[in-house]
Amino acid sequence: MNLEYLLLGLLALKPQTGYDLKKFLDTFGRFMRSNTELSQIYRTMGKMVKDGWVEFEVTHREGLPDFKTYRLTEDGAAVFLDWLSGTYVPPSRFTDPEFSLRFHYSALVGRDATLKLLHTELDARIEQVQKYRGRDRTLRDLELPLGGDPLAVQRRFDLGHEWGRQQVDAWIDWLKATIAEIEKEPQTAAPALRIVGGRDTAP
Repeated sequence: MNLEYLLLGLLALKPQTGYDLKKFLDTFGRFMRSNTELSQIYRTMGKMVKDGWVEFEVTHREGLPDFKTYRLTEDGAAVFLDWLSGTYVPPSRFTDPEFSLRFHYSALVGRDATLKLLHTELDARIEQVQKYRGRDRTLRDLELPLGGDPLAVQRRFDLGHEWGRQQVDAWIDWLKATIAEIEKEPQTAAPALRIVGGRDTAP
């Protein structure tokens, strides 16, 4: 997943320092993207500053290193919202983190956009199950040049499939339950993010 969108999303919540961003990715956001180094964050932030998506304010501290607090610009907000409201194409693996990132911030583009995202993901997973659930998973013509019991090898593949079956079924159940929950929300769309005088505001 593109680190830029993840960082833009975090800055859509509030202005933050590079350390704040790293701390989030190491704790709450560790399943959105793993093992993100501080150097990667600063490198990406530097590129986004150059592109005009992010700006920063330097805080000077007596006897301590200065630090930068980053915030979205109007261009950065537009880039993030364009991506967030853009077409979502479900990947082959339902565990891909792009859906998670889009879902977490989908309130910024409103209830209907959230429901569209959820239904797109749900329809894709139901179609996958219907297409692949009953396929023949027999491993044929095994030579096993490294040795081993063919029956044991087949058993591992079958058990792995069973784990995947349980996971995707649980995912489908979660999607259905979440759709029902979001449908309870008022239909009024969330206000679009605007940046006025370097501050995040709503119209």
